[in-house]
Amino acid sequence: MTEIPELPEPSGQVSDAQRGNWVDSLAPKSTRPYLRLSRADRPIGTWLLLLPCWWGILLAAASTGWKWIDLWLIIACAAGAWLMRGAGCTWNDISDRDIDAKVERTRSRPLPSGQVTVRGAVVWMGAQAAIAFCILLTFNTFTIWLAIAALVPVAIYPFAKRFTNWPQLFLGIAFNWGALVGWAAHTGSLSLAPILLYAGGIIWTLFYDTIYAHQDSEDDAIVGVKSTALHFGESSPLWLRGFMMVAVLLIAGACLGALRGNGSLLSLVFGLAGAWAMGWHLTWQLARLDINDPENCKQVFRANRDTGLIFTLFLAAAVLA
Repeated sequence: MTEIPELPEPSGQVSDAQRGNWVDSLAPKSTRPYLRLSRADRPIGTWLLLLPCWWGILLAAASTGWKWIDLWLIIACAAGAWLMRGAGCTWNDISDRDIDAKVERTRSRPLPSGQVTVRGAVVWMGAQAAIAFCILLTFNTFTIWLAIAALVPVAIYPFAKRFTNWPQLFLGIAFNWGALVGWAAHTGSLSLAPILLYAGGIIWTLFYDTIYAHQDSEDDAIVGVKSTALHFGESSPLWLRGFMMVAVLLIAGACLGALRGNGSLLSLVFGLAGAWAMGWHLTWQLARLDINDPENCKQVFRANRDTGLIFTLFLAAAVLA
């Protein structure tokens, strides 16, 4: 770790962004710092926020029947996930700007590198949240209030690493709220099935974000922030295997609860097969994971987009069954 942060590359590109991404190559230069602040150059987080929303919508549709409004819900959740992930990341970077300046992987982010001022970041965060709220107003009343309640864990998450070894749990609570929102947007209520789906998503987040945290474990230990990666240490693969098993069981339970009584055996088969396929993809990740190699951890973490998409595709098949 370097004690005095170095200036970013002249282009302003963030160190862990993929080279040649659309923000750094196509976006107008004046917008790039703000798009980087929203992680638009690193879309994996948007996927991980969006996929539980789609799970909730599709599982509800497979359970009670497809409605044409579901197509709008799928589109609206995609736009809302992009916006709220951007607003959430902006809030995270405002809260962590002093810590980010001391960590090698994050010191090139727009706030610690000086590309964006705190005031500019606050305005940008508010603009994204306001547009997302306008989209939310097209949902039913119960879902609007449910989605607003998600702001509580979102606000707490950036500070969790300061007081608990389990900040990844707080991320999971915030990131998987969409499973509840997606179900409620279709049905107007909640039941055991979406709660199990939500719980399974939280455990899945513990899996992938522990892997993500291993990229920064040395710097985090020096800076004094906490993570499950530091807490588990070399025992992480054992914990990850446990998380994988619990996540799959909870998600399979959600499918049983939602699809067992809907009159279609085939939809239940697709739902359970999706949970099983998701488990096999997580097993594949564990087989190639090296927690002591930051680049390997980054690549395995990013593979979780495909994990979530696999289950999404099986749920889509369950809707059509």
